[in-house]
Amino acid sequence: MMKRSWCIALLGLLAAGPARAVLTIEITQGVEAGTPVAVVPFGWEGEAPPPADIAAIVRSDLARSGRLAPMDPKDFLSRPHQQSEIRFKDWRLIKAEALAVGRLRALGGDRYRVQFQLFDVFKGSQLAGYRYTVRADQLRRVAHQISDIIYEKLTGEPGAFDTRIAYVTVQRRSPGQSRYLLRVADSDGYGPVTVLDSHEPILSPAWSPDGKRLAYVSFEHRRPMVYVQTLATGERRRVADYLGINSAPAWSPNGRQLALVLSRDGNPEIYVLDLRSRSLRRLTRHLAIDTEPVWSPDGRYIVFTSDRAGGPQLYRVPARGGTPERLTFDGRYNARASFSPDGKRLAFIRGEGNRFQVALLHLASGAVQVLTGGFLDESPSFAPNGRMILYATEQGGRGVLAAVSADGRVQQRLTYTEGDVREPAWSPFNRRL
Repeated sequence: MMKRSWCIALLGLLAAGPARAVLTIEITQGVEAGTPVAVVPFGWEGEAPPPADIAAIVRSDLARSGRLAPMDPKDFLSRPHQQSEIRFKDWRLIKAEALAVGRLRALGGDRYRVQFQLFDVFKGSQLAGYRYTVRADQLRRVAHQISDIIYEKLTGEPGAFDTRIAYVTVQRRSPGQSRYLLRVADSDGYGPVTVLDSHEPILSPAWSPDGKRLAYVSFEHRRPMVYVQTLATGERRRVADYLGINSAPAWSPNGRQLALVLSRDGNPEIYVLDLRSRSLRRLTRHLAIDTEPVWSPDGRYIVFTSDRAGGPQLYRVPARGGTPERLTFDGRYNARASFSPDGKRLAFIRGEGNRFQVALLHLASGAVQVLTGGFLDESPSFAPNGRMILYATEQGGRGVLAAVSADGRVQQRLTYTEGDVREPAWSPFNRRL
């Protein structure tokens, strides 16, 4: 797929291709070895085979973190399931620094009890211990939450495994006819759910701050309109159907407003829509194309892309209105910003020649760091803990998703066996079960 011009990307049509249901994650680069963690297969108390391999899910999560290195169970000298069974010398011998053990027990009536403990191997002390009683369909979430606990106890930062991603896939039915699917899946690509199925393009999914709703652009009426959909119920409402372009929704941190791109007055400009009163406030006024707004986490600013200097660059304007300030000066193409959760950095797409890569702008210093080595990277989205950046790219002539750590050391690829995937967005943190 050839890189679209920036103006066309304002309404960008997705490339078509068949899609598969589940994403597969492959770690493609990791410079430094992480902290070795032993996750012992959980003990099972039940008649039928266990409905989920919790330890395997946890090991997969930790491997994707880039900071923790789960050890191969084949190297384990023993397999304890609770503290009384642990011989810490076994784990010191194989140089594990942390040890996770647990049990899964069938309670009957589709209820299961999960017990989990995390230990410091060298001190021989417990770092965490939790017990859950859940249904079978909640066991994967429990596994992700265990991964988050391990990650936070060993790194001092919150994990982001128990989160979700939204993305768009496309299936080609016949020449000129395509099927577009807006999907939501776990952060590891498991359990995708179709939010919207359409024969017309779907663009720009954006999570509400509480993670309960998605805003997106749909062409289902043959022109772009902005919708907000509640995930739990499927209820949705059209919030922007003005004459011309309705595009690029971005939630305010309090969830009460959307920044939008509208051309209702003749030129694509940034507006702020109050979702309760439906009142509109115009934020930019320029003959150039202004697009791709994103709110700062503190709600004070909106960063957007504009070609008012002759090519796409990033600008910042106070959310209450004011004079835009240019943020990027290095290179001719800088677009599609995403704020880090702490508000100190911007991930964006930097273009140089025919290469479009994910880069990071440190707002305090103005320093720019290129994180990826691809050619057609698009749509960066920070994880809610600020450690990873999800983005779209191209491999073998089709769209795939990828992720890179915020320091550029760890890279992953999320692929389908076949198909085209675009427009990724990482959710906020989920609430615990």
